[in-house]
Amino acid sequence: MIENLKPQAIWKHFYNITQIPHPSKKEEKMVQHIVEFAEKNKLEYKKDEVGNIIIFKPATAGREKAPVVVLQGHIDMVCEKLASVEHDFDNDPLKIKIEGEWLKADGTTLGADDGIGAAAMMAVLEDKTLEHGPLECLFTIDEETGMTGVMALKKDFFSGKILLNLDSEDDGIITIGCAGGKHTVLNKKIEKIAAPAELSSYRIVLDGLNGGHSGVMIHQGLGNGIKLIARFLWNLNKKLNLTLIAINGGDKHNAIPREVTADIMISDSDKSIVEEMILSYNKIYKNEYKVVDDNVKISLSPVEKAKVVYSDNDKETILNMLYVFPHGVITMSKEMEGLVETSTNLAAIKDNNGQIEILTSQRSSKASAVDGISNRIIALAEISGFNAETGDGYPAWEPNINSPLLKKAISAQEKLYGKKPVIEAIHAGLECGFIGDNFENMDMISFGPTIRGAHTPEERVHIPAVEKFWDFLVALLKEF
Repeated sequence: MIENLKPQAIWKHFYNITQIPHPSKKEEKMVQHIVEFAEKNKLEYKKDEVGNIIIFKPATAGREKAPVVVLQGHIDMVCEKLASVEHDFDNDPLKIKIEGEWLKADGTTLGADDGIGAAAMMAVLEDKTLEHGPLECLFTIDEETGMTGVMALKKDFFSGKILLNLDSEDDGIITIGCAGGKHTVLNKKIEKIAAPAELSSYRIVLDGLNGGHSGVMIHQGLGNGIKLIARFLWNLNKKLNLTLIAINGGDKHNAIPREVTADIMISDSDKSIVEEMILSYNKIYKNEYKVVDDNVKISLSPVEKAKVVYSDNDKETILNMLYVFPHGVITMSKEMEGLVETSTNLAAIKDNNGQIEILTSQRSSKASAVDGISNRIIALAEISGFNAETGDGYPAWEPNINSPLLKKAISAQEKLYGKKPVIEAIHAGLECGFIGDNFENMDMISFGPTIRGAHTPEERVHIPAVEKFWDFLVALLKEF
């Protein structure tokens, strides 16, 4: 399958990457693979204490005095799968397939974010026909769950002041800025009481949503499973005064939740009312989300009778809280048309034996706005009796429209395709934010091939765009 794709220089390395488990925070096998690659190709490298790797490649003859260029991408991947798929991300290789012009995995994330960037760096390092100055290829760990790899970089780990980040997802677009953000996590120990003997237990499942990246896709109005099930339960509770056993759904802070379950108790005589409301809300949600999430559905099935349930006070608190919880776009940029400035993602809710945890993430191109929306969530937590904690967050990358590197990139695109690329900032975190914040005078851009459905089992990479990505990278390196 892979042998017929162009350019082979990238695809053979990307295939190898898909066969090596590399979840965030568990990249040891990938780190070893890259180290062995450097040693096999007799290239100088170094590895820091957290697992970041940099591989050095000397300039081709005649370009020794060119400035050092850093190529950079991350080697971890988001691990999401369909509920119906059995896959152990810690041990199993990915099953990949081609559908038309797209490469994807079978029921799981593909890891093209940012496996394609890592594969491209390995291809550059291995290819002896390319023309370029001195290169430093930086492979970072744990970008997806906290950017701890790039945060741990020491000042002397690399020397270049020109950086090509290979972690963007749109062909023909050059990114020159990104949002900053932070996570806000809410916790509460709830009161559990004995389950009423006269009631039966049921599970409500809301699924069929597409999910998606909580930054670059937040403006699309995709359905959030937690918000949708909360709306349904709030209204059902007003009608029946239901008994709540648990709510669970979502997983990663940077993914819009696709599947959520709520376990409830009702009397047998009220089952028909619940079923009628499910039919009603299936119609409501299919109508409201027909453009972006037309497969959304709610279903009901009996489960083993619960022994304990939420107290009435905690039930009311949680249903009210989730119903009003902010999610989605908060403000649009006034400086860049069409750019989301500030957003928040209600990412996950977990009930661990009565310890409720709600995971959220906030993003903005303005640091003050990140704090603003995070503080709104903290305020909601306080009036709901939850504890709230926020992480240190990650910095924004301020655009520089006068960047010398950007001018070279525009020139390379024009020579290749006879037209200028689109220049934009994105509403997502990139490692460029930390690099620009911690390393002085860095000139940076980010680009990559077209990837759709990142952070979901629908993740796929456009095969023709990978060839264009490679051609542009090769051409840009010649510009120095």
